[in-house]
Amino acid sequence: MPSDPVPLAGALEIIILGVTQTGAPFRPSDWADRLCGVMSIFGEDQRISYSPYVNPSVADGHKCVRVDTRLKALNPDAFAFLMGFARDNELRLHAPSEAAGLAAQGLRG
Repeated sequence: MPSDPVPLAGALEIIILGVTQTGAPFRPSDWADRLCGVMSIFGEDQRISYSPYVNPSVADGHKCVRVDTRLKALNPDAFAFLMGFARDNELRLHAPSEAAGLAAQGLRG
């Protein structure tokens, strides 16, 4: 895994891609939904919904999690948990400049 973290200065979002540093797909296949489920909230309608700051998505055919970097200021522990999850599982991270390239390749929410 690269030693340099993804630069966050000025970033609007970080994408945790379901591909390891070695290029293998991350398992289980529902990992993104599970991870976002941890960050879910109950609304006034008593229904669970994803946090507006953490959402599952697909990029280039791979599951991913989109993390709004405002979460770092709002809930530093939650942000650290998500970044730690990516680091511990050797998942690829993409910063906004790279995210624009992913969008061109089919990033959809």
